[in-house]
Amino acid sequence: MEAAPCAVSRPPSSAAAGYSQRSKRSFTVRASASSSSSSHQTVTLFDYGAGNVRSVRNAIHHLGFHIRDVQKAEDIMSADRLVFPGVGAFGAAMQVLNQNGLGEALRMYIEKDKPFLGICLGLQLLFDSSEENGPVKGLGVIPGMVGRFDSTKGLIVPHIGWNALQPVKDSGILQGIEGHHVYFVHSYRALPSDDNKEWISSLCNYGESFVSSVSRGNVNAVQFHPEKSGVVGLSILRNFLRQSRSSGIKVQSCLKITCQYVIACLDVRANDNGDLVVTKGDQYDVRETTGENEVRNLGKPVELASQYYKDGADEVSFLNITGFRDFPLGDLPMLQVLRSASENVFVPLTVGGGIRDFTDANGRYYTSLEVASEYFRSGADKVSIGSDAVFAAEEYLCTGVKTGKTSIEQISRVYGNQAVVVSIDPRRVYIKSPDEVKFKSVRLTKQGPNGEEYAWYQCTVKGGREGRSIGAYELAKAVEQLGAGEILLNCIDCDGQGEGYDIELIKLVSDAVTIPVIASSGAGVVQHFSEVFEQTNASAALAAGIFHRNEVPIQSVKEHLLEKGVEVRMPPMEQTSQSNQPEMGPRKTAVVVQPA
Repeated sequence: MEAAPCAVSRPPSSAAAGYSQRSKRSFTVRASASSSSSSHQTVTLFDYGAGNVRSVRNAIHHLGFHIRDVQKAEDIMSADRLVFPGVGAFGAAMQVLNQNGLGEALRMYIEKDKPFLGICLGLQLLFDSSEENGPVKGLGVIPGMVGRFDSTKGLIVPHIGWNALQPVKDSGILQGIEGHHVYFVHSYRALPSDDNKEWISSLCNYGESFVSSVSRGNVNAVQFHPEKSGVVGLSILRNFLRQSRSSGIKVQSCLKITCQYVIACLDVRANDNGDLVVTKGDQYDVRETTGENEVRNLGKPVELASQYYKDGADEVSFLNITGFRDFPLGDLPMLQVLRSASENVFVPLTVGGGIRDFTDANGRYYTSLEVASEYFRSGADKVSIGSDAVFAAEEYLCTGVKTGKTSIEQISRVYGNQAVVVSIDPRRVYIKSPDEVKFKSVRLTKQGPNGEEYAWYQCTVKGGREGRSIGAYELAKAVEQLGAGEILLNCIDCDGQGEGYDIELIKLVSDAVTIPVIASSGAGVVQHFSEVFEQTNASAALAAGIFHRNEVPIQSVKEHLLEKGVEVRMPPMEQTSQSNQPEMGPRKTAVVVQPA
């Protein structure tokens, strides 16, 4: 299996084989006032070069600690506190760990009961092995095999979103998590057993009970992402960094329902003066209808992202609708937007636009994997692929062959399918009978303009400017097979209309796939959010213009959903109280982002 890109160039070495010795409250998170570089304020970070570790760095800095990076095995053994944010695929990570004794050093560090925090894959790697592209041997610290969630019984996989923990024993780092949700994004999980029960500090329920955190002595690991879990997650990180021991918390069952989540989307492009602005249009037209025909300017991307985080958005999505044009990859303005946003936004960040192979004005060729990797290093947790996914799906449906060369396959192989979102942009095509087309159609609740009773959804590319001979249903099924972990489902006809989501489209696609579907396009009032969750299998609902123009606050959406019995994450009061309510009306200030 292809290894994840490494932060440090290391020659390969043989792995040490066969080693299997076992050896509801409020949150206030403030950075430490100390600026000392002494060891008690220093954290050693094991960044092996895959995925978005910038957010972990930013969270540690936000809490007032310094970072020392692991360069060699000796750095692990000399650490006072070690954080291992594993990102990507199990096999690729173990391939890196099995170089130059890094895995052996990590095992020895844990055996010495020194302060350790593994995050996501950093928990899974502690187990004996994983089924992911395997079986693949793990570090063998905790008994058990990591397996994939079972989607054969209707479970949506990956498990993406906000869920609650069920503590089973006292754990210092989990102090105060009762009744609050944390953010998960994974397809594989470890199951509790008699052999590993002494390690388990909390469980989570998603179709079955799985291990959400482990703790023994000073060794901790979590399946969720504290750096993406808002103020609650920052509190968990702070507890570890300050070496909180047994908290004496009352062990109890928390909420057991996976949340539906609300996403704020920012369409970012250069305006006519070359400044990056957040814009929004009607049916993909982002220009004003005035004589000047200027690009709508609704604010600065970094400032709006920070505001939405404080307002309680569960995720922030950036769509780079300017595209790549002639920029060298390292100079893309969107990279700086991500870097800046990730310093203060501690929920997931998704970025889309231009995730494809391309050649810049200097003749330098970049693969889609290189493009995605740069986005991940700059602060993105997921990348969204649009037009390139349509072309890949068309080829796959024509040949039935997975080449391994498509952007979806390349990125999911290295970073995991949970890191790949496919954005589908269809138009409604009305027909008299399903027999008129070879694509999956729906019977309409409201007839078309000429009395049509059916419609199919034609996918488009190039920002909706070009239609393709593939339907949304067929595209969704194909990209799931190619390795996509999530679908962002737009509808050009509904975009900017404020009349509600296209329920028929969303139901068609969300019933067809076993991966999460995000409903997009058309929200105008809070009732539209409850309608899409009540009438479809959508996992999340996304909106843009109504948030930018302050027509519908995020808090109002969540309060309405709770009233309707839809489980959602409500951020702690400390987070929302930091939010200064902006004045009503569109924000008209532009921003200039200098290349990185």
